[in-house]
Amino acid sequence: MVDVGEKSATHRVATASGRIVMRPETLALIVSGNAKKGDVLGIARIAAIMAAKKTSELIPLCHPLALTRVAVAFETDEASHSVSCQATAETVGPTGVEMEALTAVQVGLLTIYDMCKAVDRGMTITDCKLLEKHGGKSGSFVADK
Repeated sequence: MVDVGEKSATHRVATASGRIVMRPETLALIVSGNAKKGDVLGIARIAAIMAAKKTSELIPLCHPLALTRVAVAFETDEASHSVSCQATAETVGPTGVEMEALTAVQVGLLTIYDMCKAVDRGMTITDCKLLEKHGGKSGSFVADK
């Protein structure tokens, strides 16, 4: 692990996003709340938050962080029959929260896949990326649109 002991604790925030593309009838099941395993987006939101909290257990050289906030939002798009996920993680500490935001997005989308795979094994998780991060020595980053 990189030594962050000499770095000052600052407010740090990162936002990531991704999406999962599926058949139109799979999206209809999610939107209607009729998926066999239950409330897909509600359960995926909890999974994403839990994943952000456990990032250092999943990524070998990632520092464990005391997160001050994790927010996860899903948006359905009938035109592209997809669900987008956006996750924001925050902390006050010596290292950033990019990995926590990215992990939250991926696990949230994987949870959607898991809950709907019985009806659609062809779903595709795509476009996972860091949208922005603020705080720390390196300052701010905002991805190109």
